[in-house]
Amino acid sequence: MSKVTQLSIKRRIAFIFMLAVAFLFILVLRMVQVQVFQNAKLKEYAFNQRLRPMPVDAKRGTIYDRNLQEIAVSVSADAIYAVPADVQEPEIAAQKVAQILNLDYEFVYNRLTKNSASEWIKKKATLSEVKAIREANLPGIGIVENPQRFYPNNELAAHIIGIAGIDNQGLEGLEYIYDRYLRGLPGRVVAERDASGREIPGGIRKYIPPVDGQDIVLTIDEVIQYITERELNKAVLETGSSKGVAIIMRPATGEILSIANWPTFNPNSYQEYPVANRRNYAVTDLYEPGSTFKVITSAVALEEGITDLNRTFYDPGYFIVGKHKLRCWKAGGHGTQTFLEAVESSCNPVFASLGIEIGEERFYKYITAFGFGSKTGIDFPGEAGGQVHQPGTIAQVGWANIGFGQGLSITPLQLTSAVATIANGGLAVQPHLVSKIITSEGEKIIEREPSRRVISQETSDTMRRVLRSVVVNGSGQRADIPGYRVAGKTGTAQIAVGGGYSRTKVVASFVGFAPFDNPEIVGIVALYEPQSFITYGGVLAAPVFQAIAKDTLEYLKVPPKFEKESVKVSKNLIKVPNVRNYLVAEAIQILEKAGLNVRVSGDGAVVTDQTPKPIVPVAKGTTVILETSPQNMADYFPLGAEHPAQTIVPNVIGLTISEAAEVLEKAGFTLKADGSGIAVQQKPTPGTTSAAVQVEVKFSKQ
Repeated sequence: MSKVTQLSIKRRIAFIFMLAVAFLFILVLRMVQVQVFQNAKLKEYAFNQRLRPMPVDAKRGTIYDRNLQEIAVSVSADAIYAVPADVQEPEIAAQKVAQILNLDYEFVYNRLTKNSASEWIKKKATLSEVKAIREANLPGIGIVENPQRFYPNNELAAHIIGIAGIDNQGLEGLEYIYDRYLRGLPGRVVAERDASGREIPGGIRKYIPPVDGQDIVLTIDEVIQYITERELNKAVLETGSSKGVAIIMRPATGEILSIANWPTFNPNSYQEYPVANRRNYAVTDLYEPGSTFKVITSAVALEEGITDLNRTFYDPGYFIVGKHKLRCWKAGGHGTQTFLEAVESSCNPVFASLGIEIGEERFYKYITAFGFGSKTGIDFPGEAGGQVHQPGTIAQVGWANIGFGQGLSITPLQLTSAVATIANGGLAVQPHLVSKIITSEGEKIIEREPSRRVISQETSDTMRRVLRSVVVNGSGQRADIPGYRVAGKTGTAQIAVGGGYSRTKVVASFVGFAPFDNPEIVGIVALYEPQSFITYGGVLAAPVFQAIAKDTLEYLKVPPKFEKESVKVSKNLIKVPNVRNYLVAEAIQILEKAGLNVRVSGDGAVVTDQTPKPIVPVAKGTTVILETSPQNMADYFPLGAEHPAQTIVPNVIGLTISEAAEVLEKAGFTLKADGSGIAVQQKPTPGTTSAAVQVEVKFSKQ
């Protein structure tokens, strides 16, 4: 072997030796790192691998009303779980467990044979089931306490509170939106187990308690919520409505005292009800407000100086915008009237003209400032923002229609908040449902958005008087409460269907506040698709508001102020009672009791107007003429409509073409003439109600 070869072998051996030394050096370093520097950490890993936890849910925080009455609580309940590694003879165990708990065998068997540390078999087990499981003494099957949600008042405030799931999570309503506060931190039961998952005899076993959730305090008052639900439920059932909504709110602060919806549900067994029953329509669903929106139009017109209470308008029975003729609900119109009288009579042509006068840019600015077209920010999930057209996106007739409440979509909550702005001096406040959170460190008050001015104090004062006059002299009479002086506005809005408006489906509503000079509450009542013969807001919704407001104000201990005035103003004069929106029989009884005679004009069931007007001093024995109609068409009117939904057809038989045309025009119809001379035949028949635009009249010279 040459010296070169020997040198090469020595170098290779040296290289291999150096590699071995380097490897051993790295191995020693790693052993030092593991044994010295990572010792504690790896011990913890190994220990945790042997400890198999079973989670234990925390108790959800309690939900209280404003007076700390419990609305939602967590109660102790037992749950059945399995540790698959400890289960012996899974087929037999699954059969026994399924029989005891009334569960499907395949479901239980799959849980008992699953490759996991632990599995829930049944939460919220009954006492008899728990007892039977204990007596069965099945290896790998255990029982642990697992808190469950309970609603002690059942349906009360169900749409506000929402529901919590069986796994302690908030699913809907306040339970959902405040879940991070209410849920708490889960605990666990820990047992030391071997590599196969079997519990080590004599091994570590400990209980780590959960941290319970925080409590929340609502602005809702349990008593007022009960009053609101009671009256709304009764009204929906009596009128055959498909659903109903009612809200009571403090106008100065935005605190919601009650929100009621019908149909309702029991959150303790919510699975037994249709999903639709759980919708909070007051917050999440849109509708067109109809005449209740005239409150907003009035406030804007007064604020901008476009009108005052004494400005006069002439209503010939229609208002023309381009090619569109928007007709008044009253045949022949209201003639000359002041702005105040136009609000009282809910005259659509006047409000259509104000919508044009205000102008789309200015009108849009105020509509959005009142909160329409965007969410109010209430602490409730799924709030709808509404739909308001921007300037330049619709024709001028669209803004005329918005003037009397059609062509925009809002929520009942938005309208309540906007009327609260009018009632409280002109400041927009944020509506809210939760006032504070109770933590281990004390109470945490939830901060709200600061109020902002929308209209002046002067306009607010004027509007309060205007809306009081609507109740005293106009269509809101049935909402009034002796001593509490209610102010508000009625509405009967057609429901939009398939790009048009239904002639039979309406929302009857009333929005108002009381007492009018120092409002303590503001609220709304809306009845959807009532099936009663009379379906407008002054008859159906106003009395519901009255019943809710009366009991609420008395409960809040608001002192009544009885005005020192009598129906009699002198020995020989008496003030004419307001009987608008009363059934004819009721109106006659009221007037005759006051010492007045009555003459009824028309064959309708409801009084739509009266002469002399309400509050006018007249001599005893004066005859009051009552104008009647089967339906009050003041409060709903199709967008850009050429004719009211139903109007009484006048008799033109025996008149000339010009005379017939004039009579039909005053009644809201157009003439389609056939022949010449004197009218001898007409269609539709005189005295009937019709939705037709034209009346076909046959004329003859004989």
